[in-house]
Amino acid sequence: MGQLLVNGLVTGLLLALPALALALSFSVLRFANYAIGSYLTCGAYLVYVGNVMLGLPLWLSAAAGALLFAAMAVAIDWLAYRPLRQRSGVTLLVASMGVAIALENTIRFLAGSSPRAYDVAVARPIRLGDIRLNHEQLAILVTVSIALVAVWVIFRFTRLGRMMRALADNPDLAAVRGIARSRVVAGVWLICGVLVTLSGVLVGLDANIEPQMGWTYLLPVFTAAILGGIANPMAAVAGALTLGIAEELATLVMPVHYRMIVTFLVMAGLLL
Repeated sequence: MGQLLVNGLVTGLLLALPALALALSFSVLRFANYAIGSYLTCGAYLVYVGNVMLGLPLWLSAAAGALLFAAMAVAIDWLAYRPLRQRSGVTLLVASMGVAIALENTIRFLAGSSPRAYDVAVARPIRLGDIRLNHEQLAILVTVSIALVAVWVIFRFTRLGRMMRALADNPDLAAVRGIARSRVVAGVWLICGVLVTLSGVLVGLDANIEPQMGWTYLLPVFTAAILGGIANPMAAVAGALTLGIAEELATLVMPVHYRMIVTFLVMAGLLL
């Protein structure tokens, strides 16, 4: 049971960063970004280029890839979403589907469909009694925890965080108070770009890198964000942890490869 809880915590943390990014963009921009899975994939491949093709250490490649994809996320917003900003959330949702298709097929064209892996040393797992914690899981625990604390500090103690909360609560009043929406939107996409890139790296460490990796996580990420409250970014983290633990505990009564049923059941219950 202890091992399942640890595995569930790790699974939930893998979902936490993209779920937080999804909820953050929804709370400020008022549309569900369907391309969040493709963002994760694109960030993971950018880090792969630095780590494997350029020979950089993974931490340095992850930092550079996160900054690069954050800039790309802002550019995508300017090209695809900004011209449609005054349209309905459904219009922006459809636009994000187009962005997802374009990114995924660009990656497939440039990198092929074969699974890839980061250049990291193989190490023995750490044993704590009956619980086994491998180095990839430890990296997930540490990285996600630091990222969540950093985002919370930005939300609570910075001017950008106050402007994001104001814009999420009442866009019209925020505009009257002189808050520049374009600056806040750029800040949101920068944060989201960093979060999904880090998530892509961690998913790549936990499994493999391939063009469909973001699609695999799309339904759990949306479910986690909605479970926690898609308009409340930090609550999406609680939804992710709850879903991750529920999926792992479900393996007590069903085969491991059927645990995605839990996500479908949770989503169905939320929709009902």
